[in-house]
Formats: sequence, C-alpha cells, structure tokens
Amino acid sequence: MLAAVIYESMFGNTRTVAEALAEELAKHMEVELYEVGEAPASIDASIGLVVLGAPTHGFTLSRPSSRQEAAGMTPDELVSTGIGVREWLETAKAAPGTRAAAFDTRISHVPGSAARAATRRLRRGGFAIIARPASFMVEKTLGPLAPGQLDRVRSWASEIAAAAHSTSGPAGG
Repeated sequence: MLAAVIYESMFGNTRTVAEALAEELAKHMEVELYEVGEAPASIDASIGLVVLGAPTHGFTLSRPSSRQEAAGMTPDELVSTGIGVREWLETAKAAPGTRAAAFDTRISHVPGSAARAATRRLRRGGFAIIARPASFMVEKTLGPLAPGQLDRVRSWASEIAAAAHSTSGPAGG
C-alpha cells in the first residue's frame, strides 16, 4: 500500500510531526511526504491512504488571514507559504473510499482542532476515515513540540498502519 502524508506547517512543528509519522508508516508501507503546496490535487488509485496534518489556527484549519498573521510572528520564513490544507481539501479529488486520517498541532490549553475540521472535510469528500483525529501539543505558539509528543506520533502511526491494512470499516471521529 502507498500512503501520502500531506502537511501544512507554519513554524516547523507540524512538519516535524509529519516527518516522524511518515518514518513510522514507512515500516509498514511505502510513503510519500508532501508539503501541502506540493501535494497532488488528484489522489490516484495507487494511493490507498492519505494522512493530512495542519496547525490549529483560530480553533480550526488555517485561512489566508491566519497564515499572514503567523508570518508576522516569526523572523524566519514560514514552512508553508502557499495554500493550506483548507484550500487543498476544496480541490482534492480521490477515489471514493480512499482511507484517510488527520492530525494537527496545537497548544494544549487552546480549544479547537484543525484535525477535527479536516476529518469532517475528508469525510464529505468521500474519504473513508480510519482513525480518530489526533492532536499533538506544542509548548508555545512557535513551538517546540511538548515532551513525549513524538512517541505519541509513532504510536498513532502504528495504529493507522494497522487500520489501513485491516478489512474492517472506518473509525468514528
């Protein structure tokens, strides 16, 4: 099975999660890792799993205005400088039933979840959701990831790999 891990990242935290996720998934299947601006808009039948990741902005998926605000928060260049996951989902096409899961990065004391919003949009787009949305915590807006989060990523990736290979139906979320 081929998996596509697609991420949007402002300060590098979501990219770090996506890289760890892809590394763990690669123990179970072939994996292609894409920054969202480079991701294919059409997911062909050779891709059996899409894992989508984004930072939580304003309680949900980023918008052009929140990405512009993020750019003003750091002297460094943003990782994702083009479209975000929200825009990718508006145009993405995949074979009905393509398996999918979503994750986000966020600060623990801030409500909302980009992963939950992405999961709803994936489901509406005909993807079969195989795992509950996952949130991985950052210590502050710019990061870094909170202690223990990469271990959680690896564990979640193993669960996704098992679900992707199973014949059971999609998970809730």
